[in-house]
Amino acid sequence: MIERIIAVIGVVLVATGLAAQDVGKIWNFDADKIGILSSEFTSEVGEWKVVANPTAPSEPNVLAQQAKNSGSTFNLVLVSGTNYKDVDISVKMKAIAGKEDQGGGPVWRAKDAKNYYIARYNPLEDDYRVYKVEKGRRIQLQKVNIKHSEEWYTLRVTMEGDHIQCFYNGKKYLDVKDPTFHEAGRIGLWTKADAQSHFDDLKVSGK
Repeated sequence: MIERIIAVIGVVLVATGLAAQDVGKIWNFDADKIGILSSEFTSEVGEWKVVANPTAPSEPNVLAQQAKNSGSTFNLVLVSGTNYKDVDISVKMKAIAGKEDQGGGPVWRAKDAKNYYIARYNPLEDDYRVYKVEKGRRIQLQKVNIKHSEEWYTLRVTMEGDHIQCFYNGKKYLDVKDPTFHEAGRIGLWTKADAQSHFDDLKVSGK
């Protein structure tokens, strides 16, 4: 009888996708040492460090991009050991500095430093965009204008199959399909050029 109940539960989990579903993970950087990058992260481009920020949504620490690059430099940090295809990723952000660019956003299905999806918000332009970066070339998939009004804001992205949905402070603004990167990959964070942004409460779940 017990074996039959377990078998039924297993069928239900497989049918609903819960058996393969990751229960999720969060990085708030509060237990990390200030001035260096957590061992769980790899800095691909830019200067990424854990710093203190008294305004952080979860005090006291955040992850900061501190390089002052220029032009089309894509500052990128990836999370080691992550491998998601269908994914739900979110992060809280604050633009600190940047004359050429500000803001940034989450990265997912990353194969390497030149192939991934990115959703970014830029307070200098008051717009939210989703791109694919393929062989180092950034290609816009969709864009919407959103007036910036808060210091900290939350970006969230879900992707299932080829369907991407992007949210800003809980509201969906972008909805697009793209089949380019159809395999699982790493997640990460991104800024462009001299955008020195702070990130907190990076969350991910999926399979």
